Amino acid sequence: FALPVSDVDRLTVRYPDLLALIRDLRAMGETNVLAGNGRPLTRALIARAAQLYAERFGEPDGRIPATFEIIHLAGWAPHESQQKPLPRGSAKMRLADALGVREQTGEE
Repeated sequence: FALPVSDVDRLTVRYPDLLALIRDLRAMGETNVLAGNGRPLTRALIARAAQLYAERFGEPDGRIPATFEIIHLAGWAPHESQQKPLPRGSAKMRLADALGVREQTGEE
């Protein structure tokens, strides 16, 4: 791919309980895909997990938050008409200055 681009959206959803969160995860296909993944969860284990999750992450109104990261990736097949990136260090202005934000490095 040429000129790859990536972005992330973070969404926090507030659920009434752990079972509602599990229903959404299943609907999104975010479950264990391994064949022969072992024994199913017992009701007692799910109830204990719900209790611990609510104690540790629950909000004052009793709802529990879950944050999802949606990753967007895009790229184009190389072509001679495609724009070419400028050489590194050729910018006349820093992007952070143009956006009016503090520059962040991967080390912070």
